Amino acid sequence: MAEKDYYQVLGVSKTATDAEIKKAYRKLAMKYHPDHSKGDKRAEEMFKEVSEAYAVLSDKEKRQQYDTFGSTGFHQRYSQEDIFRNVDLGDILKEFGFGGQGRRFSFGGGGPFGGHQRRQAPIKGADLVYELPLTLQEVASGTSKAVTFQHQGRSENITVKIPPGMITGKKLRLAGKGEQSGYGGPSGDLFIKSRVTADPLFTAEEYDLHTTITIRLSESLLGTQVGIPTLEGGELSLKIPPGTRHKTRMRLAGHGLPKMTGSSKGDLYVTVSVDIAKELTPEQKKLVKKLAATGM
Repeated sequence: MAEKDYYQVLGVSKTATDAEIKKAYRKLAMKYHPDHSKGDKRAEEMFKEVSEAYAVLSDKEKRQQYDTFGSTGFHQRYSQEDIFRNVDLGDILKEFGFGGQGRRFSFGGGGPFGGHQRRQAPIKGADLVYELPLTLQEVASGTSKAVTFQHQGRSENITVKIPPGMITGKKLRLAGKGEQSGYGGPSGDLFIKSRVTADPLFTAEEYDLHTTITIRLSESLLGTQVGIPTLEGGELSLKIPPGTRHKTRMRLAGHGLPKMTGSSKGDLYVTVSVDIAKELTPEQKKLVKKLAATGM
């Protein structure tokens, strides 16, 4: 809900007296009343705004609540029906010869000018977020975790079942485990939010995994077969074709992390790093020179 500055709407200061507030409303109500503005929709909306402002600021208790909690806090406590309850604008409007209330129209949820009255739903308590660290292995297979958190002023312990595929940022909702409502509404919810911890072999981007292997120059030139470790402790066989260049990225489809919905998985990307020796033995130098002589 947008902030409403009732003092600004009426054009008065925050220290305005009751008489000053009433005088300001008389002036603006005369200007914007629908029976006076002849179908001007903008004027009608302004009349609603100034009437709402007057209904709040002319009531000692409502004004105190508005000054204490501000616009947002006030509207969490008062519905549109509450704002206009026990407010009689008829005496002021009669001064203009509008027959008391004049034209009947809705104030958006209730009030002395007709329209459907709606009661504000009970205000729910604040939600809580618990950040839970998970390893990639736990994300891959799912797990159960003991969680300790503060609930309604005391420490509470629960065991949470973590489904496979709960990558960083994914949340589980535990209804009613959040903060209590201060206004008679239901308690908020507790959200378990995943944060994947660092792994020595893999990095994760969403459901895709990334890893790096190192091969020798001869293997990059002639090709080879290498084993790629998996999160489950197994190994995948990856064929490196002849002529593979440094930092070539190869894809193993369907060997990434499982997705929380459905049965599909992300992919595993393997970056090939070619190890170029910094120092050569005399024999290696001879062989390289022979290769160079062949045009390589």
